Amino acid sequence: MQNLLSKYEKKLVKSGLADNGDPLLGILDAKIKWNKKGDTIKIFEKTFERLNINSLIFSKPKEPYFSIINYLAKNSEGIIKPVDCETRTFFHDLPVSFEFNTDAVISGLKKRKCVIIPNHGIIATGTVGIEQAFIAYSSVCFSCFVKFFSDYLYAVKSNKPDKSFKKEFEKVLNFVNPPLSYNHRLMEGPFTSNADAIGAMKETGKLMVDLKLVDSFFGNISYCRNNTLLISQTGSSLDELLGCIDLCPLDGSSCSGITASSELPAHLEIINKTGHKAILHGHPRFSVILSMDCDIVNCLKKDLCHIKCPQKRHIREIPVVSGEVGSGLCGLCNTVPEAIIDKPGVIVYGHGVFTSGIKDFNEPFMNLLQIENDCYKEYLNRV
Repeated sequence: MQNLLSKYEKKLVKSGLADNGDPLLGILDAKIKWNKKGDTIKIFEKTFERLNINSLIFSKPKEPYFSIINYLAKNSEGIIKPVDCETRTFFHDLPVSFEFNTDAVISGLKKRKCVIIPNHGIIATGTVGIEQAFIAYSSVCFSCFVKFFSDYLYAVKSNKPDKSFKKEFEKVLNFVNPPLSYNHRLMEGPFTSNADAIGAMKETGKLMVDLKLVDSFFGNISYCRNNTLLISQTGSSLDELLGCIDLCPLDGSSCSGITASSELPAHLEIINKTGHKAILHGHPRFSVILSMDCDIVNCLKKDLCHIKCPQKRHIREIPVVSGEVGSGLCGLCNTVPEAIIDKPGVIVYGHGVFTSGIKDFNEPFMNLLQIENDCYKEYLNRV
C-alpha cells in the first residue's frame, strides 16, 4: 500500500502538477492509510465514511496551475465549465467550494470526482484505486489550463480582457515552458518482431509523457506489423505500457480489440488510408487550445463544433477536424484518416493531435512535437 502511495505522489511531482512534499494521498484498505500526516486528514476521514470512495488525493497544484485554477474558481460562481474533450467525457464541469470543511467537500464530491477549494487546492477521488484519483487531479489541471488560455484569447479578440485578467495572464505566462525539443533518434524500424515493436512503443510512450504531450497520461500509440495492429489498451498509461498492449488482427479475427484503445477504429482507418505503420495520438495543450479558436461570429452550430463542424480550418497548414471518439457516424475514424493523408498530422477540435509514420515513431513523434511548438508560437502571435 505504501508503495502505491509513494508511486503516485512521485508521479504528481514528476508531472509538474504538485510541489515535492505537498500531496496528501489516502487509500482505504482495512483502514485508511496515508502517505503523511496532515491537519486536513480529519475532514477526509469523514469523507471516506460518507462516500463510496477508496482513494483520495489532495494537493495545492504547482504553478502555473495554482494561479490558473484560483483565477477561474474566483470568477466561476461555483462551477468551472471547460469545453475540451476530456472535460466533456469525464467531468462535464468542475465544482468549486469556497468553504473548506467536511460538508462542503462531500457536497462537491457527490456531484463529481473532484472539487476545487480556492487558495487550498484540488481534492480528487477514486472508487477503484488511487490511479483514478490521479487521473482526475491531472485532468483538472489540464482542463483548467486549456480553459484559461482559451478564455484569454477570446477576450483579446473581443477586446474585453480586463486589467485583472491581463495581469494574471502575464504572470501565468512566465511559468509556461518555451518550445519543446528532443534531439535523439528513437528505435529504428521497420520492426521485425513484436518484441521490438513493443519496445519502440514503450520508449515513445514514455517520452510523450515526459515531454507533457499527453493530458494526464491519456493518448494512444500503435504499430502495424504482419497485418496485426499492436495498440495501447484503453485507459493505459503511456509511460507504463508493459502488459498493456493488445494485438489486433486487421481482419478482425480476434476479440482483443475489446480492451484496445477507444481510438482503435481511427488507427485502423489511418493505416488503410496511408499505408503507414506507426501512429501517435497525444493531447498537447496549445494544439488543443488553438483547435477551439474560431473567427466565425454567431455560429449557429457552435454547440456541435466538437462533433460536426462544417468549416474547414487549418493551423499553420495542419488541418483541424471535428469528430467523436469511436466509430459512429461522426467518429474520428471518419474525419482524421482522410485529413491526415500527405500531412504531418491532424488536430482534432478540443481533443488533441494524430500523427503517423511509414516505418517507426521518429517521424510521427517529431511531427507531434513540431505541431505543438507551432501552436504555442501561433497562440502568442494571436494574443
